[in-house]
Amino acid sequence: MLYENGALDANLAAAAGDDAVLMAELRGAFAGSLARQLDLLKRSRCDGNWDVAAMRLKGLAASFHAVELIVLADEALASAPGEPTVIRKMEAFLSDFTGQPA
Repeated sequence: MLYENGALDANLAAAAGDDAVLMAELRGAFAGSLARQLDLLKRSRCDGNWDVAAMRLKGLAASFHAVELIVLADEALASAPGEPTVIRKMEAFLSDFTGQPA
């Protein structure tokens, strides 16, 4: 599943300007944070841990204006802990963003 990252990419470009190194660092920081928070979400088994991980993902998404990820985080918040469809969608988002398989 592909996600439209136009707003996310536009915000990263606005922050980095013409600095390709900074753009790569920002993309790497976002991808690294997303991977860590997704790992926490995947390991969550109780409502509290699941909600905290989903809220962290939503906060990360909001700070980078990643609208698609905000929607996915909201979906996670409305789901039961360990919901596989939510996890797969977030893994697909990360894979699409990084260009690497999940």
